[in-house]
Amino acid sequence: MQAVNPRRGYILGLSAYIIWGLFPIYFKLLSSVAPIEIIVNRAIWSAVFGLALLTLVWKHPGWWQELCDNPRRFAVLALSGSLVAGNWLIYVWAVNSGHMVEASLGYFINPLINVMLGMVLLRERLRPLQWIAVILALIGVTQQVWQVGSLPWISLALAFSFGFYGLIRKQAPVAALPGLVVETWILVPLAVGWLLFNPMAHSAQSEFWTTTDAIWLAAAGPITLVPLVCFNAAARHLPYATLGFLQYIAPVLVLSLAVLVYGEHMAPSTMVTFGFIWAGLVIYSVDAWMSLRRRP
Repeated sequence: MQAVNPRRGYILGLSAYIIWGLFPIYFKLLSSVAPIEIIVNRAIWSAVFGLALLTLVWKHPGWWQELCDNPRRFAVLALSGSLVAGNWLIYVWAVNSGHMVEASLGYFINPLINVMLGMVLLRERLRPLQWIAVILALIGVTQQVWQVGSLPWISLALAFSFGFYGLIRKQAPVAALPGLVVETWILVPLAVGWLLFNPMAHSAQSEFWTTTDAIWLAAAGPITLVPLVCFNAAARHLPYATLGFLQYIAPVLVLSLAVLVYGEHMAPSTMVTFGFIWAGLVIYSVDAWMSLRRRP
């Protein structure tokens, strides 16, 4: 068994969340390509690169037979793959349409959405501080609806799609890398079908593959899977609660890029919403830290 190395765990965990936080820079480079075409290629190249990793790096060859012995897991992975594809599509559209602030809000809300889903669907009991955190998040979203007159649907769609994705993956106990590879391979026929029915798409043209954009599009495979591999390795060296605290790095980077680099405007109502969400996250984090300290 590999010895636990917290320093390596922190480096790997930070690498994963920093890469995820810098994703908008990559998607901005592909702003000339339609979001759905980026996702189609992301599914295809993730499947190809993931299969290469499983063949060359993965050290647990029995995973496929175990999956075949539990065919229900294929259906669960098909559903989770559809959710993650939808999450990717909304995120890429948001980044390339000037809604990065709302996208970052979605991933700030996500931990609190996970708590709510656990309460509603898994019958988990919330601790008092968790209740306060969730109520603060609800107040933040409600005040934006009241001020702006509409739901922050991008934020909520990203938070709920990723929250349900994690919840569904719990029903299919498959390791992170094989699970994602199977999810992407299930999406490949749909992706190829989309390209066949859209012959005028950039990536359906042979001459496109001689351009710089083609290289960036094909890079979607490693760019998708490398942070996941880093995260998976970090989880073996760090407590999961520690990784939970590191997860805020990604939306902080996205928000910083949105405001400081890409010049997105934060309306006063959005700033108030962020204030409530951040207050809820502070309380949520304190509760998680206290719960961790109470464990033997």
